[in-house]
Amino acid sequence: MALFLNLMINGLATGMLVFLLAAGLTLIFGLMDVLNFAHGGFFAWGAFSAVWFYSLSGSFFVATLGALATGVILGIITEKVIIKPVYGNHIQQILITLGFMLVLTEFIKVVWGPNQMAAKTPQVLTGSWELGNVILIKYRVFIIIVALIVFTLVQVVLKKTKIGLIVRAGVMDKEMVQALGINIKKVFMFVFIVGSAMAALGGALMAPYSGVVYAEMGMEYAILAFNVVVIGGMGSFSGSLFAAILVGLSGSFMAYFVPDLSLAVNMLLMAIVLIFRPQGLFVSRG
Repeated sequence: MALFLNLMINGLATGMLVFLLAAGLTLIFGLMDVLNFAHGGFFAWGAFSAVWFYSLSGSFFVATLGALATGVILGIITEKVIIKPVYGNHIQQILITLGFMLVLTEFIKVVWGPNQMAAKTPQVLTGSWELGNVILIKYRVFIIIVALIVFTLVQVVLKKTKIGLIVRAGVMDKEMVQALGINIKKVFMFVFIVGSAMAALGGALMAPYSGVVYAEMGMEYAILAFNVVVIGGMGSFSGSLFAAILVGLSGSFMAYFVPDLSLAVNMLLMAIVLIFRPQGLFVSRG
């Protein structure tokens, strides 16, 4: 039982980090119908900027704010310069955002160098709690709590506020929202910024979790995020959460019991979903 609980906590922490990246993708695709393959670059830049801000300030809070600011800035630049010219064309979106992802990766090496950077866990979150035979690592519990808070806040905004109503209406009928005099472009920008900031936050939290950051981490975790989006269902925010938990738990248990399959299990899950339920597990057929 202790082993089971420890593996579950590890899997949940990993899943929640992937959720922060995948949820931004889901929001952007759900409203804007944009396939943004550069999203992993925001994740990597969030991680590196958090490490850099932490080295300057010694404050994890400042580092997190710095990562969020980085995500916001990158989101604005990407939407205005990269995404805006290719609205409505998925093929061009894939090509241009994938190219921009490579640019973001290489530019990390220009700014911070090609080598890995060590990431420290803040002192208050180091160590663990022991409950009998169960060891709860503080930082992993912290990640789970933060991701659940983000999920709750976004759900409240989407369902209880005016901007959330506009966003949900835009998902169903963009032309009608535009006809009512609402500037849908500003709504698109808002959603893109939120999604980019969530990706950067995921990177900032991932840095102490993994202990190191490296330029290619954006591409690696972007693949996991797209797996989550496909499994949960394109455009389903709640689906992203449950799919991320499923991916995190399956990876954690496989890494312990069948290590050789730990890397392949998520691709296998996605393949099974595409075969038997191509719309995703949490999206209705209607």
